Amino acid sequence: MSEFSVPATFTIPEDASAVDSVFEHAKTKPGHIVYRRLVNGSWTNVSAREFADQVTAVAKGLIADGVQPGDRVALMSATRYEWQLIDYAIWAAGAVTVPIYETSSADQVRWILEDSGAVVLIVETDKHSKTVAEVAEAAPDLRTTLQIETLAPSDGAVAILTARGTDVSDDEVRARVQGLKAADPATLIYTSGTTGRPKGCQLTHANLVAQSKSIIASSLGDLLTTPGAGTLMFLPLAHVLARAVSIAAFDAGAVVGHTSDIPNLVPTFAEFKPDFILSVPRVFEKVYNSAREKATSEGRGKIFDAAAATAVAWSEAQDKGGPGLLLNLKHAVFDRLVYSKLRAALGGKCQLAISGGAPLGARLGHFFRGIGITIYEGYGLTETTAAVTVNTIGKQKVGTVGRPLEGNAVRIAEDGEIMLRGPVVFSGYWHNEAATKEAIEDDGWFHTGDLGTVDPDGYVSITGRKKEIIVTAGGKNVAPAQLEDHLRAHPLISQAIVVGDQKPFIGALITIDAEALPGWNERHGKPAATTVAELLTDADLNAEIDEAVTEANKLVSQAEAIKKYRILPVDFSEETGELTPTMKLKRNVVHDSFADDITALYAK
Repeated sequence: MSEFSVPATFTIPEDASAVDSVFEHAKTKPGHIVYRRLVNGSWTNVSAREFADQVTAVAKGLIADGVQPGDRVALMSATRYEWQLIDYAIWAAGAVTVPIYETSSADQVRWILEDSGAVVLIVETDKHSKTVAEVAEAAPDLRTTLQIETLAPSDGAVAILTARGTDVSDDEVRARVQGLKAADPATLIYTSGTTGRPKGCQLTHANLVAQSKSIIASSLGDLLTTPGAGTLMFLPLAHVLARAVSIAAFDAGAVVGHTSDIPNLVPTFAEFKPDFILSVPRVFEKVYNSAREKATSEGRGKIFDAAAATAVAWSEAQDKGGPGLLLNLKHAVFDRLVYSKLRAALGGKCQLAISGGAPLGARLGHFFRGIGITIYEGYGLTETTAAVTVNTIGKQKVGTVGRPLEGNAVRIAEDGEIMLRGPVVFSGYWHNEAATKEAIEDDGWFHTGDLGTVDPDGYVSITGRKKEIIVTAGGKNVAPAQLEDHLRAHPLISQAIVVGDQKPFIGALITIDAEALPGWNERHGKPAATTVAELLTDADLNAEIDEAVTEANKLVSQAEAIKKYRILPVDFSEETGELTPTMKLKRNVVHDSFADDITALYAK
């Protein structure tokens, strides 16, 4: 059993809360720009004093609505400025935020409202209001539903709450904030539910403060605290990773902007010019694949591939004594021809990126470091308030998820399971003592369910998930993550799921990226509108996927290699139920929905 820990250089007072920094910033640096808000197509600065005043006004409205300390307030919205404003206002009222993904179905919302006992629900759009109308009416504890976006600004949630709170004094808000304790619950975040009903992870103010302090205490904090440094947040704030990094950035004094307009992310980057970004591996895969697809369609595919190989080789050489003269020359040439354009697509100022939520893979990590945008990969779960381990500036091993942040420890159990302990570990599942006892040992160690290793320097590597381990009929244990990650990195592949539990060999189901398909069709002499369903037996398509599978199989032993695969005519999606809002596969749903395709893999 191996174990590695990093002591904390900070302490968390018993009366600390996640909302304290709002009023501390307003007091010590009232004119400091804390947010840039997109208003009518223009980015508008929001000062610390302005933000604190807005938080106070909305908190007053919640208090006027009868929200008591400890009450739960649900928030269903895409990433936007108002999300964080309302989040902090809920805390200032002494209440608990219950985030709901804006893509959630009515049934998912029903469960969260009923289980959390939320007394107020704030949604973003008319569409959300229609989705929740019936379940909101039936929710036993829900008293009020408000909407952020309305035709008349005065009818919006922020305006209504501000108006309702005019008779509530600032002293009442101040008393609510001062009454908060670090051990009090700050948020209930419902797990994505890859198996069974989502469970409410109860995170305390101490958890959120510890996460923020540990990020700022790392070398990443050097960038967060650089005057004028900013980030554009585009991941869902309902996800713990985006929320935790947003809080840390705010605490550190960085400028935060928000957008949920993913199709126009590149032009938004050009306007905002972030110094760092937070994302998930799928977005980085899309950036790489889109760039390669564009280069190939313009007849520069070989140049791009050579540039990519040079970037990877140059990055790998950084860990082996540094690149030689020839490699440096090639790298300099491709920097002018290729890498500079990729950096410009992220706004031109981006110095680094943080990745979490799923494995990034060493190839992508080396590629982005090679083009001048180092991705610092981390690891954590909702139950650990996001990151427990992170690669940081000067302390990075590409392909790992880094070392424990300050105050945290990692242990590898005898069966290979990763166990975690520290101030970021949650206090338990909401109203689910049995699940809490199963997850957390009496001495505080949390069972992650993930498999991995930790090296003597404390760098953690993820090898799979216990519940996802496939045991073939021959008794071979296979972790599917490595094969799936490598396949998804192919420009033409959208999703891949490895199967073979109690079967004679390993197989896979593969879906095609709809955005990449038209360009591929044209390059192979087929009508651009040709669908995947029309290409299932196409020799060119199967040859390309064959090659991708062959490359993936090089990563594993013969017994673990994919022997057969099927290309599916449709892609997995959140709408059809195969993916969570954070793009994780719901394996049980895929197995049920595509049972016939899996059976066909093993038909004689």
